[in-house]
Amino acid sequence: MAKDNQFVSQIADIETDFPQWYTDVVVKTKLVDYGPVKGTMVIRPYGYAIWENIQRELDSRFKAAGVENAYFPLLIPMSFMTKEAEHVEGFAPEVAVVTHAGGAKLEEPLVIRPTSETIIGHMFGKWVESWRDLPLRQNQWCNVMRWEKTTRPFLRTSEFLWQEGHSVFASGEEAEKETLNMLSLYEEFAKTVLCMPVLTGQKTEKEKFAGAVATYGMEAMMHDGKSLQSGTTHYMGQNFAKAFGVQFTDKDGALKYGYTMSYGVSTRLIGALIMTHGDQRGLVLPPPVAPVQVVIVPIAQKKEGVLQACNALKERLRKAGIRAVVDDSDNSPGWKFNEWEMKGVPLRIELGPRDIESGKMIVFRRDTLEKEDCHLLAEAETVVGETLGRICENLYTRAEKRMNERIVRANSLEELLRGVDGGNFVRAGWCGCRACEDKVKEFAQATARVFDRENTFETCVVCGKKAEHTVFFARAY
Repeated sequence: MAKDNQFVSQIADIETDFPQWYTDVVVKTKLVDYGPVKGTMVIRPYGYAIWENIQRELDSRFKAAGVENAYFPLLIPMSFMTKEAEHVEGFAPEVAVVTHAGGAKLEEPLVIRPTSETIIGHMFGKWVESWRDLPLRQNQWCNVMRWEKTTRPFLRTSEFLWQEGHSVFASGEEAEKETLNMLSLYEEFAKTVLCMPVLTGQKTEKEKFAGAVATYGMEAMMHDGKSLQSGTTHYMGQNFAKAFGVQFTDKDGALKYGYTMSYGVSTRLIGALIMTHGDQRGLVLPPPVAPVQVVIVPIAQKKEGVLQACNALKERLRKAGIRAVVDDSDNSPGWKFNEWEMKGVPLRIELGPRDIESGKMIVFRRDTLEKEDCHLLAEAETVVGETLGRICENLYTRAEKRMNERIVRANSLEELLRGVDGGNFVRAGWCGCRACEDKVKEFAQATARVFDRENTFETCVVCGKKAEHTVFFARAY
């Protein structure tokens, strides 16, 4: 790493202390700060702008799929949580409970939502009456609380932001299809917006959502080879419909229970893109979610006409739909270069008297750390738009290459251990036995992330019996 970046010394080395590198980056780039309650975070404007861009991109996709936004209460009666046995057992250790309000003890304790299947199931039970009411597709953008023991900003906090979609269908086939469709929607979003390759597939019984019939996950490989669950979809069958009376009169006049599914992603996606694309200099933000896509740095800004030219260029870019700013602070150009590099801005344009006179501009790409000084100022909108597109392609391609190179096969527990020790995802056969899955965790500190779509192993990596599935195993955040 070059020594000309004065901010690099403020960040731990990404190769030797990746967890500290991550913490340094999210704090020093002002994405977050720590809240006064243990395990909470304050998302600062720069970090929240990333979340707003994620929201905008996902929300447009949901609405195109026929999903409507709604909002449901934060507080859930404790009795709701106990109606679905697996659900209450799965979430009990993470639940925060309100027992007093207005100076008096409540008749019934209230749960601060860890997820909303129960209260939404209750409301759907009131709203669904006929087959004409189906399918019912709703989503909410909200906060949830899960009382985590070990926390890290964005990756795992006691309170976080997310979207949770919930739908009811007349048949199980429709609900299962929607579960897979939303998984595909997430995968396309990860690829085109976050420039992040992912593995998608069904999760094991042990790893599924509490109360679901089947859970599907989206797993991303971080810089250190660990996996980060970046989104999930769940087919609930009739479990929640029966618990909350979600019934409808079908076309044949019979009263039937609906079939439900849910899906969600959270602010954890911000942690995912940081750990996928970041480097020793700090953040490397994908253009679609970067709060600032282009920073214009004036060179010799006190000279006549320089700031005017920079501001004129900024307005041209903004009219073209590009998020651009001019850094007209009193700091030196070198300081500005380092600051905006650490903040991960995809493109920097340097503009000084000579550039203005020659009608050219210097363009610096954050992903490659390369400068190009032959771009015509008159064609700035086209040049910048095309370059941002190439940055997206490059970020995805190199992340995909790294992931593909770090997926290895294992035919024994020893090979599996060597694989995860080396910072890899490990493909291995599994017989489907819970004891064998637990043995992998005990022996290699790795968990089953998702099933591969094809079973390419004959025997289980643990017991040697016939393999029923091929599983991606990894250590995970």
